[in-house]
Amino acid sequence: MSAKISKKTNPKVVVRAKRKRRIRSGMEGTAERPRLCVFRSNKYLYAQIVDDVKAHTLASASTVEEEFRKKKVPNTIEGAKTLGEMMAKRALAKSVSSVVFDRSGYLYHGRIRAFADAAREAGLKF
Repeated sequence: MSAKISKKTNPKVVVRAKRKRRIRSGMEGTAERPRLCVFRSNKYLYAQIVDDVKAHTLASASTVEEEFRKKKVPNTIEGAKTLGEMMAKRALAKSVSSVVFDRSGYLYHGRIRAFADAAREAGLKF
C-alpha cells in the first residue's frame, strides 16, 4: 500500500486497508482475465479494468463523466447499477468478457453489490 497508516488514522480506514491488502494478495489481473477494481468515495464511484501483467488500464468508467451526468441518475444504488451496465458495455467493446472482481476492501453491500450485479447482468463474467 502506498498510504502510510499511523496510530492517528481512523480505525475504519485501517481495517479497510488490511482487508484490501489481504484480498489483493490473492488476485492478479491477466490478459485473459483482467481485474475489475472499484473505488467508492462519499460522492462518486469509479471503476477500471486493469491488466496487471502489462500494468495497463483497458477500460474505465465513473460517475463523474459527462456521459453519466447526462442520464441524470443520482450517485446511489441506481447510479451504481447504471455505472455497472456502462462498464460492462465498455469491457465487451474491448473484447473483455471475463474479469476478476476487486472490491478494494469494501464490503460486498450497497453500491458495490449493485455495481457488480448490474455488470454481471450486462454480460461480464466474474
